[in-house]
Amino acid sequence: MITTLKKWHKLLFVIASISFTACSSNEEDNNTSLVDGKSTVISDLAGDTGASMGDGTNGKEQRGFHTFLFRFSDQKQIWLHTKADSLQYMKTKDWDIAFTGPYNSEVFVNNAKYQYNPGYEGPAENTSVVLISEAYRNVDQAPSDETFNNSDVTKIGWASSASSAGWFYYSLNTHIMQAIPDRTYAIRLPNGKYAKLELLNAYKGNPPAVTDLNWPAPYFTFRYYVQQDGSKNLSTK
Repeated sequence: MITTLKKWHKLLFVIASISFTACSSNEEDNNTSLVDGKSTVISDLAGDTGASMGDGTNGKEQRGFHTFLFRFSDQKQIWLHTKADSLQYMKTKDWDIAFTGPYNSEVFVNNAKYQYNPGYEGPAENTSVVLISEAYRNVDQAPSDETFNNSDVTKIGWASSASSAGWFYYSLNTHIMQAIPDRTYAIRLPNGKYAKLELLNAYKGNPPAVTDLNWPAPYFTFRYYVQQDGSKNLSTK
């Protein structure tokens, strides 16, 4: 059996950041379709493009990937490059989601109770995330608080099976990541408000399909909506 580490070594070849020029008109078309007038669309947010799982990759160094935090309210990206950064930001309510792990592909909602969450033992004690297997545009309502309270989703990452809560599949044949369609994540945020999130791509330009193993990554495209009035209304139509 191939170990998880070996699988991620293979993924190195998928998302090596080698110079690649995507067609700008295609990028615009891909992202225009995401705009609904209510949601915030984040395009090509660069992850830790300087890290690599192995050595010998041009322009990269073999090391762990630096975690970054993201705040929905003002789209602030907060990097945890040092221990001091971690001490300053991790155990706070100043962020909503964290991009961690290999190629920053593992996403956590800020949570104080889960041991492996970056916000563990912080003040975000009532947060939760629920997977809704529906298209983003069709998710009009956040689940009940009982559903949030009973959710067992702790991390949104590599989906090893159809029943996994992960946001992407990884093929051992093509060594390519592919976002899973019709997966929307309802979130109870640290500030008590409700939101929905759709993770769309880890490849630059948000291509509908990737066949080139040298396509630059990680560059994240995702969209989200936060209901500011405190209700569970998540309609973006």
